Amino acid sequence: MTGAASQAYGEAWYWDERYRKEVGPFDWYQKYPALAPLLRLYARTHQRLLLVGCGNSVFGENMVDDGYQDVVNIDISSVVIEQMKKKYHDKPQLKYIKMDVKNMSDFESGSFDAVIDKGTLDSIMCGQNSQEHATMMLEEVYRILKDNGVYIMVNDSILSWQPFVFLLVPKL
Repeated sequence: MTGAASQAYGEAWYWDERYRKEVGPFDWYQKYPALAPLLRLYARTHQRLLLVGCGNSVFGENMVDDGYQDVVNIDISSVVIEQMKKKYHDKPQLKYIKMDVKNMSDFESGSFDAVIDKGTLDSIMCGQNSQEHATMMLEEVYRILKDNGVYIMVNDSILSWQPFVFLLVPKL
């Protein structure tokens, strides 16, 4: 990957272009079956959940197939959101919204029981103004979480070069 491409990870145009070219589903770091036991510990099927930076992953679909009833997906790319809305038009448990994770003002404070992040913070950390943007994202995640809500982050562990799961439990 070139330096210019990694700097663009925080930009909507980069993801729009990528999703126009790559139409097949892709899951960053881990697929649902590997994370399902962990999710079941911290997120109940009746709770309202948010997948940030959903891309064209089948993670949300797998969650619904496993009994989750309210899975909201957001992504900065209008291209992928339109693709996913068409793909899952028959699954009312899955909602897709074009939104920047750094500004989720369309969501009320305390409106989600859990936020799941598979690589979104990593992506932001590869872009311009990464510390400022990461802070904005995490402040928004904290704001939209209910009291005792959880933030589940799967990222690329620098120490082991293996995916790493971090839980922020609970919001007090």
